[in-house]
Amino acid sequence: MPGGRLTDEDRRRIATGLAEGLGYTEIGRRLDRPASTIMREVTRNGGPDDYQADRAQEATRQRARRPMQDAPQAPPPLADGRGRDPRVVRDVAESIAKLIEQQGMPAMTAKVLVCLLVTDEGTLTAADLVQQLQVSPASVSHAVAFLEQQGLLRRERVPGQRRERYAIDGEIWLRSTLAAVQMHRALVTELRSAAEALGPATPVGARFGDSAEFLTLMSETLQQVVDQWRQGRADRDAADGAP
Repeated sequence: MPGGRLTDEDRRRIATGLAEGLGYTEIGRRLDRPASTIMREVTRNGGPDDYQADRAQEATRQRARRPMQDAPQAPPPLADGRGRDPRVVRDVAESIAKLIEQQGMPAMTAKVLVCLLVTDEGTLTAADLVQQLQVSPASVSHAVAFLEQQGLLRRERVPGQRRERYAIDGEIWLRSTLAAVQMHRALVTELRSAAEALGPATPVGARFGDSAEFLTLMSETLQQVVDQWRQGRADRDAADGAP
């Protein structure tokens, strides 16, 4: 049953998927489960190279027989000073984080990004993120490094202090798109060079050439979208400032 506990049959299908070289997302799709569920199941039971369905099922039975321990306290509600129900803020954050995670972003990275997205100020320090997510500083640091590389946040100094804070704004997806455009352009150059070196008329050369052509079209289209968005925003700003 989707959303319920994994069954013995589910675990056998996970093992089969791993043996076939499938990723967590594809295995999850076949079982109608989130990729994060598959990842946790595999990670806690030997990892992708050592996962065994029977052993995982038995380990689950053993855990179920252990005496119940006090449930860990839930993380504190996300800070909100505008009268919003913290439960609503949390539900929104969890929903968006899950969707971003399903698109391929690591789970912790998605949570850090969404923590920033749901704050009105768009800024949080490392200590804020550690407290809200109840994770280690190292986990936050790794997530921030990934997001910074993708152009999804920036570092800035806290006024009057030596520590940093992480910030986002309404242009995070714009910067991410521009980073993708730059990556595509660099890859196009390499693909064309490879096609020429390996022979444009050979199957591999033609494959590289087709890939370069597609990525060129994609980067040009994305650049046009960025230019149109910037022009639209400039027009709106001009209209707002008109007497």
